Amino acid sequence: MTGPSARIPRAVVITCSDRAAAGTYPDRSGPYLVQSLRVAGWESADPVVVPDGDGVARALGEALAGGPDLILTTGGTGLGPRDLTPEVTRPLLRAELAGIAEAIRAAGVAAGVPTAMLSRGLAGVAHGTGPEQATLIVNLPGSLGGCRDGWAVLAGVLPHALDQLAGGGHG
Repeated sequence: MTGPSARIPRAVVITCSDRAAAGTYPDRSGPYLVQSLRVAGWESADPVVVPDGDGVARALGEALAGGPDLILTTGGTGLGPRDLTPEVTRPLLRAELAGIAEAIRAAGVAAGVPTAMLSRGLAGVAHGTGPEQATLIVNLPGSLGGCRDGWAVLAGVLPHALDQLAGGGHG
């Protein structure tokens, strides 16, 4: 984000966790993602913390209504019965970006965490508030380490992805 007229991209971070929403477990991954976004020049409010399942669906809908460039979710991508973040994300996507989700899982495995391959997180483009508005959504694991691995992958590709969403070239 350079120059005085450059638009600052906006992001929303949603922490999907029954325990964090109930206050019995501290949210570490959401604040990490918000801080990473801010350091990278993004506008992002503090994370929204919601219970798994329907709470995630509502939070995603509310976030999309605000027309952000990016929504990052953290949590709800595992194998547990209430880990439903991918299921509530998929209907919102007009195009899945499997390469992003695969790269995030691969980064975790390469970092020595073989269980990273169990994450069912999705990435894709959702329609925004208007015909020209599109929002990139990425489901990240709920662990701090998983979010660090995910951010390491995303930080390098987000500027190009946003440029493409805005009609820029592929070069």
